Amino acid sequence: LMVWLRRCTHYLFIVVVAVNSTLLTINAGDYIFYTDWAWTSFVVFSISQTLMLTVGACYYLTFTGVPGTATYYALIMTVYTWIAKGAWFALGYPYDFIVTPVWLPSAMLLDLAYWATKKNKHSLILFGGVLVGMSLPLFNVVNLITVADPLETAFKYPRPTLPPYMTPIEPQVGKFYNSPVALGAGAGAVLACTFAALGCKLTTWTYRWMAA
Repeated sequence: LMVWLRRCTHYLFIVVVAVNSTLLTINAGDYIFYTDWAWTSFVVFSISQTLMLTVGACYYLTFTGVPGTATYYALIMTVYTWIAKGAWFALGYPYDFIVTPVWLPSAMLLDLAYWATKKNKHSLILFGGVLVGMSLPLFNVVNLITVADPLETAFKYPRPTLPPYMTPIEPQVGKFYNSPVALGAGAGAVLACTFAALGCKLTTWTYRWMAA
């Protein structure tokens, strides 16, 4: 019974964690739309992707105890995102906004930290968290290189009205001292450790719930 329950719980979490992660990162390329706030949005989206990848990948990794599972989790997120963006594309949304698998290399670093320290959970939290936090904003720059030109996209897909909270007040030039990648990486490195710990804790809670 416990084996069956454990498997069912694992598959449930595959759906819940991976789908929610995808939903929270699905618009991660949209900072290009908001030209005046592009760097601000880039930092926020980079951090959100970092945290969602870390918590889910660490859960998968510690649940299975198999190095490589974090990369598998990132692959699930990537495929889910492609499917969702494909649906948006069918509705006329520019599909080239985020199709680059930015999560995969960061997840590989998580796997490496877990494997290289002989499955040490605390090393995974500290080293893995820092590695993901530092690397993902860097990999996310690939989106800046591969997406369509912002002005061209804006004219091709006009938005007649903007909600009040998205209306630019003034151009935010140099808001983060021209280094949004450094800001995203610094904040991400600190926060990702916390979320890595939460991901590991999810495994503990899952097993405790099953044992109760």
